[in-house]
Amino acid sequence: MTPELITVPDFLARYSISRSEFYRQVNKGNIILLKMGSASRVRREDAEAWAASLPTYRGEAA
Repeated sequence: MTPELITVPDFLARYSISRSEFYRQVNKGNIILLKMGSASRVRREDAEAWAASLPTYRGEAA
């Protein structure tokens, strides 16, 4: 089965992060980027794993 791939613009829109932050995460090794010629893609499973690894915040209960 072929993995589903996400384009960088789709990733940015889906996870509401800037292009700069995206490439910071790539350079830190937190997001795995696939190169297909000059095109860059992210496996959907890697994107979901990255999102799941983000810290959560629960404000104080009122």
